[in-house]
Parts: sequence; C-alpha cells; structure tokens
Amino acid sequence: MTAISTLTTGHIGLNVTDLERSLAFYRDVLGFGLLGEGKEEGRRFAFLGHDGQLTLTLWQQADGAYAPGLSGLHHLAFDAGSLDEVTAYESRLREAGVDFAYDGVVAHGEGAASGGIFFHDPDGIRLEISVPTGVEGAPAPVAAAPTCGFF
Repeated sequence: MTAISTLTTGHIGLNVTDLERSLAFYRDVLGFGLLGEGKEEGRRFAFLGHDGQLTLTLWQQADGAYAPGLSGLHHLAFDAGSLDEVTAYESRLREAGVDFAYDGVVAHGEGAASGGIFFHDPDGIRLEISVPTGVEGAPAPVAAAPTCGFF
C-alpha cells in the first residue's frame, strides 16, 4: 500500500451557541472576512476567511458552552506572521474583554523559541495565536510539557 501524504488542514467548523455573538468575535476582533452566511432559522451559519479562501465555518447548533473534558477539539491555533502581530492581537483581545488562559505571550515549552497567546472565544473554545520563533526567554507556564496542551 502506498502512503498518502498530501492532506493538509482545510477549513475548521465550530459549533456555536449564538451565531451573531461569535460572528462579531471572529470577524470584528480577530479580523476574519465574512464570505457567506445562512440565515434560515434552524440552519444558521457563517463562512469566514481571507481573500476568498475559507478558513472557518461557524454553525449555530450548540446547546451549551465548549466542554474541554470531552473528546473532540482541544484547541484551535492560528499562525501569526510576527511576534508584533501576536502582541497586537493580544491588545485587541484585551480591549474586547476576552478571557485569557495565561498572562501575556508565553513559550510553548521551557526554553522554546515558539509560543504565543492563549485565550477563549465567547463559547469558551480554546484558541491560540502563535509564532514559530521570537519568543525565546518568555515564560513557560506549564513545566516540562507543551503550554498549548494544558490550558
């Protein structure tokens, strides 16, 4: 059997409790563009992305907040172009009153060059914005394990 290794992440679909609230967060705070939406009662959704490329779909079909103790999504990570971009998002998120898992930019692990910010969306879904380098010397809030795995 030949190994198939061409898969990459396409778009992500998230169940949300209130589409308008989540749309405001992902569009207005995180800066995703609205590519399309469904407004029919019982079938509400929003397609979000950049330059016509779908990144995220929000589906209004959750009955309650995100439950980190259940199997499924652990967290959703977004890559930033620079550490300055990460800190700009941190400021924007703080102005919006977003709940953070850790204070400020943190490393993915002790002595790691990669890291970022860790926070929650309006339904409590765990999110990350990070960079692969430039975080040297930042604290690692979880000893001997990936920071992004334990928030």
